[in-house]
Amino acid sequence: MRPPASRRPDFSRPRPTPAAQAAVHGEPRPDTSLPGTGSQVIYGIHAVTELLQRRREQVHALFVLAAGHADGGEGGEGRAQAPGSALAALCQLAGNVSVRLIEKSRGELDRLSRGGVHQGVVALCGEFRYARGPQDLLDYARSCDAAPLIVIVDGVTDPQNLGALIRSTYVLGGHGVIIPQDRAAAITPAAIKAAAGATETLPIAQVKNLVRAMEELKEAGVWLAAAVAPGQQGAPPWHSDLTQPTGLVLGSEGRGLRPLVRKTCELRIEIPMTYGLHGASLNVAVAGAVLLYESLRQRAPQTAAVSPLPAAAST
Repeated sequence: MRPPASRRPDFSRPRPTPAAQAAVHGEPRPDTSLPGTGSQVIYGIHAVTELLQRRREQVHALFVLAAGHADGGEGGEGRAQAPGSALAALCQLAGNVSVRLIEKSRGELDRLSRGGVHQGVVALCGEFRYARGPQDLLDYARSCDAAPLIVIVDGVTDPQNLGALIRSTYVLGGHGVIIPQDRAAAITPAAIKAAAGATETLPIAQVKNLVRAMEELKEAGVWLAAAVAPGQQGAPPWHSDLTQPTGLVLGSEGRGLRPLVRKTCELRIEIPMTYGLHGASLNVAVAGAVLLYESLRQRAPQTAAVSPLPAAAST
């Protein structure tokens, strides 16, 4: 049951102290990428750059493509450490934060990344730290002086889809992602790569009971909106007020939301589609990006005038 308005939290309270913000990521959870080592592999230029900027003290080793092996390859490694390249900038950053580079051949990097598109860089670091629960995400929203916008993911098993959704959540103004602990993708190296570093900035909670976490959000004054396929009595997102504290609840492409998860939501929203495709729905990462952008549009200041299109050049 939703608490009365007088008892709902005030999301305009002052920002927490830096120490409180640092606590958002909570205690580390075990990662399955390197069993028994307490370490994790991260690869890809954007992901490793964010790692160096956010968790430099947890970087155990940083492997880069040796200059003699920069002879072309997948992921833009052909001119690996050429001046001005993205990898050269990363190497410069590593030097600035006193992280030693260890050169490896492409084959060695392929093995370290387990076949991932590493773009010439692989880092070995401490295991990923999840947020401790929904309250950490609410605290992060409060530190941004914004009404919470939280993405809840049910049953998504593809780590690249999850990573892409986390990336969209961050760049489109979301304040965190909640994922279930069982039968769903976790924050793996593939998810981190797809998120392009957003996992180092955005709080992500992994919970044992997704419905209980959703109820906790409702008690805190967050309205839950289930993203449903067309024909399931959902309203277009622009007919819903996404400026209020909102939780966007997204399910897997094939099965959608579980019945109890959908029942826990107070609203249903759907993305109208001009054409169907043999009954297929939008990819969950794409659907999430569309809904997040609509929330960003509604929340943006309405003061900027629309610029007219430039006049066509005369011929």
